[in-house]
Amino acid sequence: MRFRNGEWLINEGHGLLCPETVCEVEIRDGAVFLYAPTAMFNCAMLTLRITAPMPEVLQIKTYHYAGVNEAHDVAFDLNLPEGSFLEAEEDGDYVRVKSGTLTLTVDKRDCSMRYEREGELLTLSGKDDIAYVKTDWKGFAYSGGEENAYMSQRLRISVGELFYGLGERFTPFVKNGQTVDIWNRDGGTSSEQSYKNIPFYLSNRGYGVFVNHTGAVSFEMGTESVTKVQFSVPGESLDYFILNGPTMKEVLMRYTDLTGKPALPPAWSFGLWLSTSFVTDYDEATVLGFIEGMEERRIPLKVFHFDCKWMKPYHWTDFCWDSDIFPDPGGMIQKIHDRNIKVCVWINPYIAQRSALFEEGCREGYFLKRENGAVWQWDMWQPGLAIVDFTNPRACQWYREKLLGLLEMGVDCLKTDFGERIPVDCVYYNGADPVKMHNFYSYIYNKLVFETLQEYRGKDQAILFARSATAGGQKFPVHWGGDCTANYESMGESLRGGLSLTSSGFGFWSHDIGGFEDTSTPDVYKRWAAFGLFSTHSRLHGSSSYRVPWN
Repeated sequence: MRFRNGEWLINEGHGLLCPETVCEVEIRDGAVFLYAPTAMFNCAMLTLRITAPMPEVLQIKTYHYAGVNEAHDVAFDLNLPEGSFLEAEEDGDYVRVKSGTLTLTVDKRDCSMRYEREGELLTLSGKDDIAYVKTDWKGFAYSGGEENAYMSQRLRISVGELFYGLGERFTPFVKNGQTVDIWNRDGGTSSEQSYKNIPFYLSNRGYGVFVNHTGAVSFEMGTESVTKVQFSVPGESLDYFILNGPTMKEVLMRYTDLTGKPALPPAWSFGLWLSTSFVTDYDEATVLGFIEGMEERRIPLKVFHFDCKWMKPYHWTDFCWDSDIFPDPGGMIQKIHDRNIKVCVWINPYIAQRSALFEEGCREGYFLKRENGAVWQWDMWQPGLAIVDFTNPRACQWYREKLLGLLEMGVDCLKTDFGERIPVDCVYYNGADPVKMHNFYSYIYNKLVFETLQEYRGKDQAILFARSATAGGQKFPVHWGGDCTANYESMGESLRGGLSLTSSGFGFWSHDIGGFEDTSTPDVYKRWAAFGLFSTHSRLHGSSSYRVPWN
């Protein structure tokens, strides 16, 4: 989000309150507190709390109003060890904070901040680079309360410095020059929108920045100012981590120490997956015919995936096999297992009004609600769909029981589709902020399904095929790249998305070989097959046409 108008001006109607100095310093309770007023009178006071929760990691939280109610705040599941790795000293005009070889030096005279590794500059925050921003500026620091407020931080870009990550992004791999909004969207692979938005970027200078906010985070990667990265969040506080390397690999190691390591998928999952495709018609004969065709051509197949039409159209999701097409699903699954092939089925967290589960979910309060107490519904994707509220423990248990029914039937793994179009005009069971839940919903959705698989199949046998994610989602592999198109350009989009995602802490990633939309030409299919087989997981999947190689 941009607040400035060029080098000298501020956007009309905006006010930026930046620290003029550090008037007090406290070193206590394993933290350094800096008190930084923005003027002498009628001003804001920004408080910076600096800690070292892990070796080679510093955490900086800047806040304006400390009394804002955060009782229902939504937070990432972070692995923060007990104790502190902080070394701090105040020396004249400077405060020095260390964690291992990472040092932050604060100049009290103007609240500028310099990050170094054993004397080598990594980045710095100069005068006016920290700002409390009002977008309804009336000329006074106290006007308007905490509404229309943002907290912003800028960090210097060095000559030759390049940035990577920020989740699955289909735009250029190097993120310099891009505006990136961390907000999950179901937008395909050909725009700046992304299914998996991660507020973490990686620098080729051997450090990373993780913004610890589950909601909307906006990054200006050398755009508002060509020598600055700016990240901003709505509200009264900004919390971020600086993670030292010195290598980029070590930065990712420390980032996943903090947010979680990817689980190791089962060995069979690294073989080839074949899908029915998305809206194609199929039955047991079609499925077994595809499997036999792969065997006849001596193409090793490890997983067969049933996409949405294993359930009746307009009933998604009800976890009920379409009995008109599959009168004996358990028997069919056994036939597939007899060929040493695993079975995957498609699910999502949306419950259509025609679903057999809709009435029960309404009655028991298992869905997101509107402010007037009505069930939150709309007609995008399925008519009258509702969305499962995974902050409700009883709704989680209800959903888990439906999954267990599939696992008991013989289903081995689950494709957790969707989870991006999550409303912000809704009410959660636990009172969570719906804006901060928008991205985080993908985490609690995939976590529930993954842990259900672990409990039933065993920890070494759990795997998803997930589309949506946020920070920490790497713990529930595998993720695939969403709705690409069957051409070379879209294959390039998918590659950039995968590289960006795996630069953001994700260890396993896949995509639709041959493209999802349209039907590829033989040359695109063959080239994409090579690309797919060199990815960590390989799946043949499409939209309206089958993806078997002989087609």
